[in-house]
Amino acid sequence: MTILLVLIFVVFGIAALLTVWRIITGPSILDRAVASDVLLTLVLCVLGAEMAINHHTRSLPVLLIVAAVGVFGSISVARFVARRDGEGR
Repeated sequence: MTILLVLIFVVFGIAALLTVWRIITGPSILDRAVASDVLLTLVLCVLGAEMAINHHTRSLPVLLIVAAVGVFGSISVARFVARRDGEGR
């Protein structure tokens, strides 16, 4: 089981590094927004995996808060981009 845990967290770590790279080098704000959503999803997956491995639900409020931040952040970026695109017309 220990090898499986190491493999899981290595895969999540590589995915997080690639996502941070996309946030840094993303050519547009939408690319960066999608990458930040992916990063938040990875955080949710890691927290969920930790809860499943250790058989507890203490991290559930943190999961809900991170999910809410992700939703509100996506809505904010979408409204900003829509407003910016509307001004150019």
